[in-house]
Amino acid sequence: MKRKILIITALLCAITFGANAQISLKKVVENSKKKTEEKIENRIENKIDNTVDDALDDIEGKNRKDKKSKDKDKDKDNESTSNDSNEMIGSDDDNNEESSSNAQNTSNQEPVNNTPVVTWSKFDFVPGDNVIFEDGPDINEENGEFPSRWDLEKGQVEIMNINGENVIGFIDGSPSIVPYLKNSNQDYLPDVFTLEFDIYRPANGNRFSLYLYDRKNQKYIDNSEIEININRADVGDIISEYNSGKDSEKGNWIHVSLAFTKGKLKVYLDQHRVINIPHYEQNPTGLSFQAYWADAADNKAWYMKNVRIAEGGVKYYDRAMQDGKIVVNGIRFDVGKATIKPESMGPINEIYSLMSKNPDLNFSVEGHTDSDGDDATNQKLSEDRAKAVMDKLIEMGIDKSRLTSKGFGESKPMVENTSAEGKAQNRRVEFVKF
Repeated sequence: MKRKILIITALLCAITFGANAQISLKKVVENSKKKTEEKIENRIENKIDNTVDDALDDIEGKNRKDKKSKDKDKDKDNESTSNDSNEMIGSDDDNNEESSSNAQNTSNQEPVNNTPVVTWSKFDFVPGDNVIFEDGPDINEENGEFPSRWDLEKGQVEIMNINGENVIGFIDGSPSIVPYLKNSNQDYLPDVFTLEFDIYRPANGNRFSLYLYDRKNQKYIDNSEIEININRADVGDIISEYNSGKDSEKGNWIHVSLAFTKGKLKVYLDQHRVINIPHYEQNPTGLSFQAYWADAADNKAWYMKNVRIAEGGVKYYDRAMQDGKIVVNGIRFDVGKATIKPESMGPINEIYSLMSKNPDLNFSVEGHTDSDGDDATNQKLSEDRAKAVMDKLIEMGIDKSRLTSKGFGESKPMVENTSAEGKAQNRRVEFVKF
């Protein structure tokens, strides 16, 4: 009896094992089939992805090649103009271009790169009308000497010739300078004023500071420091970081603009408005410029040029209605040429906006120069530059029937050409209603 039970149990186990084996075998076959299908599908997808990637790589490679070719052409163009300096219409250096380009570069510092050609379409800074202080510095300044229009607060500062133009070099000792003005111990900044200058930050340089008082001659003003660096600007506890698009490990020129209007403070770095304070607590009384830890021996000298302080004026619309014309001395060109500088786009954008909002307003764009140089050369230069401004407005969308252009050279000065400030007043573009 026991033997029969064992045999039956063995048979049942065998049957069960066989059934389970068949089920397991079926699962193995199904899983294998599924894995094979997935593998085939994945390989097909990978093949497609690789084909697409290869095609995109080819396109991107071509774009990079085209971009490099364009950049190379731009570099050649920049190289051909590397001896040109920033100037106004009919600049007092316009006719010294040959002597400027032949000047020896007395600095051992790293080469200073050129400002790229860009269109500052949203730049809304408009410089003041009445120039209080102007310094290029002049091409006749002696290399190695202290700049004649400035006073030293600390450190070492001297005139240097970079790429054929004179600049103010901040050499060593956290150098700081102030404008050399009569009665500099008094408040010489009006309630409405603008400031512009170009500063060269060396590769991996620290920072540059602007103080809204004269650190040598005036009483200390708390929280008056404006710190400037390649990707940020600070005013007291207000910190503004932005993407300048410039490499901090390379040397770069930065165009700085500041507008103060009865307590409202705006600061621009190149085309970017980085600071906008509606109620600035301090009253600016003067200006000081300092380059922290400048060190020419370590290839970290800072350079400054094209400094202008101007008193603000009436809005463009009010000027056009009241005087029948708008006088602008903030439109700049390459030296001896009619190429518009990027920082000129503030006034040009303002004129464009005014004409867009007032379709019945038409202008004759008129160029003027100072009295330096040859009469015929200044006449031709003023005509070309006036036409360049007119063409720019047409390019932006103003109908050409609403604009004309002409030049007057040096024949209509606003003031005497006996000072840097006077010459700056006379170098101008006027927009005259017709």
